[in-house]
Amino acid sequence: MAAVTTGGPRRGGRDLLAPLLDLPGVADAADAARTALGKAHRHRTNLRNWPVTAAESAVRGARCSSALDGGGVQLEATSGSDDPVLAGALRVGQGLEGGATNLVGVWHRAPLQALARLHSLAAADLVDEAQLGRPRPVPEVAARLDLLTGLVTGGSSVPAAVQAAVAHGEVLTLTPFGSADGVVARAVSRLVTIASGLDPHGLGVPEVYWLRREDEYRAAAAGFATGRPVEVGTWLLMCCRALEDGAREALSIAEAAGA
Repeated sequence: MAAVTTGGPRRGGRDLLAPLLDLPGVADAADAARTALGKAHRHRTNLRNWPVTAAESAVRGARCSSALDGGGVQLEATSGSDDPVLAGALRVGQGLEGGATNLVGVWHRAPLQALARLHSLAAADLVDEAQLGRPRPVPEVAARLDLLTGLVTGGSSVPAAVQAAVAHGEVLTLTPFGSADGVVARAVSRLVTIASGLDPHGLGVPEVYWLRREDEYRAAAAGFATGRPVEVGTWLLMCCRALEDGAREALSIAEAAGA
């Protein structure tokens, strides 16, 4: 793993992700993301009609995530011409929409099963059915996924924004399935923010920020993969800023819905 080494979610009672909060600006950026998402959830439209914002967030996020993986942003009406990357991203978005309790529950009980479910949704039109939800048969993949999911489902007390960034970056780095890994990585980031209560209804749209800065996003992800503190910090900051910007996107959706 880029940010931690091997072993259990905690080693000798230590939180393996805690040192990330010492990286310059990370703690403040995580706090800013939390504040912004809290403001979005308190918007008058979202107090009662949050499903409207959540539905639009899911669609916008799916389109941006698809584009980042080379897919389209609009499904064609003609039968048989649907873009498989976008179709998968939309299925994932629907699966997470509004903080879907079923998938969140699986994430808490059996995170690897939830991860497999996300891949099955994302890659249904890309690979054979037998490959859906099955990580590559490489020992390192299984070990790192086990460590990662343990860390972000109770094995660390660092802010959820940081946990989401680590999960996102690690799945991008590991490419555990060999197909639709980018869509899955961004979905895992969403799932962490939802399941942790940082963004319980999935109102934020951080994918818009990443797509607008695609080159920077890819460079930061590559830097995270090196495990070097400066590069890891750059990635964490970008992800936290995306969550903060995504909260502003949620506010704009809510304003439009309440107009």
